[in-house]
Amino acid sequence: MSQPARLSAALLFACACSPGGGDGTDSSPITGTTSAASTDEPTTSTTSSSTTGDEPVSSTSSSTTTGTTAEPLTTTSTTGDSPVAPTVILPRASIQPEELAVLANDQDPQSMAVAAHYMAARGLPADNLVVLSFAPPGDALAADVFAGLKGQVDAALGPDIQALAIAWTKPYRVDCQSLVSAFALGHDPAKYCSQPCSETAPSGYYDSSSLRPFTDLGLRPAMHLAGTSLENVQALIDRGVAADATAPSGTGYFVRTTDTARSVRWPSFTATVDQWSPERIAMEYVDNAMGMGSDALDGKVDILFYFTGLADVPGIATNTYLPGAVADHLTSYGGQICDSGQMSICRWLEAGATGSYGTATEPCNYPQKFPETQVFVPHYWRGETLIEAYWKSVSWPGEGVFVGEPLARPYAGATVEFDPDTLSLQIRTRQFAPGVTYTVESAPSEQGPWTASSEFTPPADAIHEVDIPDATEPFYRIVGPG
Repeated sequence: MSQPARLSAALLFACACSPGGGDGTDSSPITGTTSAASTDEPTTSTTSSSTTGDEPVSSTSSSTTTGTTAEPLTTTSTTGDSPVAPTVILPRASIQPEELAVLANDQDPQSMAVAAHYMAARGLPADNLVVLSFAPPGDALAADVFAGLKGQVDAALGPDIQALAIAWTKPYRVDCQSLVSAFALGHDPAKYCSQPCSETAPSGYYDSSSLRPFTDLGLRPAMHLAGTSLENVQALIDRGVAADATAPSGTGYFVRTTDTARSVRWPSFTATVDQWSPERIAMEYVDNAMGMGSDALDGKVDILFYFTGLADVPGIATNTYLPGAVADHLTSYGGQICDSGQMSICRWLEAGATGSYGTATEPCNYPQKFPETQVFVPHYWRGETLIEAYWKSVSWPGEGVFVGEPLARPYAGATVEFDPDTLSLQIRTRQFAPGVTYTVESAPSEQGPWTASSEFTPPADAIHEVDIPDATEPFYRIVGPG
């Protein structure tokens, strides 16, 4: 591989780098509400004699039930003579809110206020707040100070905590390593920092099927709740909460600019657009490599994704970003939050995005150090949280700064329909991963015994339909590997 290009503002030359780079189960139920909603999006369909999973979903007779993770769906009947609708249990789809800890600094008033707002907005248990105390040093923590803070955090967290929300904007790095990666992977400059234009170590979480990263891999992905004011961060949090289970129908924009060094992700952009049909998520590849058009979007009202490469992206405030939208620009110092010689990723949050990513120190333009859109989009689509999907999209995250509302899940949930006349049960969800074999089981009670009736293996990311005729058992579940 040829020497990658440095991305500092004065750089004008290009790089010849090419892009490179267990489903678990959950016993927490999904709660549903009766709805007449339907979708026109394409589906894959599986017929089975019975079905269930590990994350229970309730349905109502002759109705559609839209579920969101974490609470059981209640079984009711529309008439006294109608059969009772079964409870459906789906596999675990993401990190759960109670598995996220919030770190705050009591010497930073904004940090404490952000933590309080976030804990309330997400209904997090009081024990999930870890209050540290240190005088904010500016951009960077010294290694010895960080070691003491990380020791306190590790001692305070139980094994069920899978991820971290950092409720402060600064500091955002430890020496040359990003703070979020230091908390997630441990502080190790030899592994996770460039000696200008050098590779850094992979995280082991890249494109992972794990939905419990600390349990499975020993790391807790972390993300800053960052902003120049309390009001900005509160608005960010509120957008993330508002995004949940909305299944937004916006557009993903992937822009190749005249900045050759910062547009090294363009092959991934084209592949992402090619792999996603408009019926699932509308995608648009904008190629301005020859300079015949514009390097930036202007006046778009439906932005779901905006990925590009420039030192400074003009016009971002003219666009409208849907709740749950993600936007980032490949450059050297976008991860210097919230002020930088280049455009800080905080500007995306101020414009209305729910998440962004940049690097805190000179990364050179290795694509592996930036989000891989072919990885990010499928994980987000399947109902994983923003922090999971974003972290899984960066192979070498040692210098990377993740900002946003960690628990945003715009594609969470499932729809269950039960017809009491025909006893047919249908489950519709995006969460099943292609190439993974799932088993449909039924039981007389949630405790079992469970009987397998069929298997299915989705061929692609889609809205999957699982059809169960003659659904006479009170419980059905769909079980994935692990």
